[in-house]
Amino acid sequence: MASSLFIAARFSSDLKPFVGLRQIPPEKHTPLSKSLPTPQIHRRFRISASKSRPKLSGRNLRVAVVGGGPAGGAAAETLAKGGIETFLIERKLDNCKPCGGAIPLCMVGEFDLPLDIIDRRVTKMKMISPSNVAVDIGQTLKPNEYIGMVRREVLDAYLRDRASASGASVINGLFLRMDLPQDPTAPYVLHYNSYDGKTGGVGEKLTLEVDAVIGADGANSRVAKNIGAGEYDYAIAFQERIKIPDEKMVYYENLAEMYVGDDVSPDFYGWVFPKCDHVAVGTGTVTHKGEIKKFQLATRLRAKEKISGGKIIRVEAHPIPEHPRPRRLAGRVALVGDAAGYVTKCSGEGIYFAAKSGRMCAEAIVEGSEKGKRMVEEDDLRKYLEIWDKTYWPTYKVLDVLQKVFYRSNPAREAFVEMCADEYVQKMTFDSYLYKRVVPGNPLDDLKLAVNTIGSLVRANALRREMDKINI
Repeated sequence: MASSLFIAARFSSDLKPFVGLRQIPPEKHTPLSKSLPTPQIHRRFRISASKSRPKLSGRNLRVAVVGGGPAGGAAAETLAKGGIETFLIERKLDNCKPCGGAIPLCMVGEFDLPLDIIDRRVTKMKMISPSNVAVDIGQTLKPNEYIGMVRREVLDAYLRDRASASGASVINGLFLRMDLPQDPTAPYVLHYNSYDGKTGGVGEKLTLEVDAVIGADGANSRVAKNIGAGEYDYAIAFQERIKIPDEKMVYYENLAEMYVGDDVSPDFYGWVFPKCDHVAVGTGTVTHKGEIKKFQLATRLRAKEKISGGKIIRVEAHPIPEHPRPRRLAGRVALVGDAAGYVTKCSGEGIYFAAKSGRMCAEAIVEGSEKGKRMVEEDDLRKYLEIWDKTYWPTYKVLDVLQKVFYRSNPAREAFVEMCADEYVQKMTFDSYLYKRVVPGNPLDDLKLAVNTIGSLVRANALRREMDKINI
């Protein structure tokens, strides 16, 4: 992950970005205005709604956010603070998504997260190759820098509670489907089962009329299905939470481990990430989903000595999107987070991008509606997609290419881990990951890195040829 993230950050600025992670025919796309600011930090609302949007009489704009994870929570809070009548629908208010739970340092400040919801501050990582060569990463971190480790049930609940405190109505309900409007100003009618603790397990069937919808309901998004957003490839993430003895937990106090190799995953990696009083041990795969339990066992075996005596306290599995959906917007409905497919290759990172996309989409609605006073149209929501793609498309594309280069064989993974030992790679990687910005590098060091990368790949290919001879 380290060297891949670095290379993506260093060279993504050299790519010519296009609007849409999948190209859109010109007649269906509104060009990006050069006046739009880059949303790298949370910005004040800039009112830019067209006067042609009809004014709402006697009420403010109504928006439903379906899904209460980081994307939904961030979106609902931004909408409510921006004068929108906001409804957040989430079925599992104690959601424990099987997620590594790593968040970059910039997210803590950008989303004003309290430090007490961060279980661990990781300052060291071990990247472990197929042959169990371990490379220590994190030597270049400054004293105040770290990767935050969170439990999703804690983070998600905090963001939902903050959205509620900002004025959003949080509904414990299961979204079923929605009726699409027949004219530009007619409402969307959402059908859902409401769980109020009084009507039993089946819930009460209710409807809700809103002017716009944000689909933040994950990889299996029902909102996406309702608007014909199309399918995408996905990985299966399998994770076990393991309570290990206190003396062994000391080893993982500020350390995370990542394992690569055909045994733990043919196209992803295995991990051991520390939480408050346990470790999360997991793996993922796109190509061999039926063998996920075999890969999980291999990950546990790789870490056997360090987690021996542990007790499995929870088992989790969940799909993770591998690329954005073919369609992320239709009318006054937009997708964000996993529902849109915003998870990076190589690292599988999605929490920051989920929260960021939720906030950006909500900002576009607030601005387009003049803080809830006017109706919004598809063009208002499209501004969010234009800014998102301009900002993040290169990173997604490069990481996709790098995954195909470094995860294709065990020799390539050995080269990948070898590169991670380079101090320059580590510095640029963590700077880029922690702050989500392209970090300017030293041209001479960049050239040295390019030579070393080629050398590592040449050695990997030679090793693969020798292994092929042995297998024959």
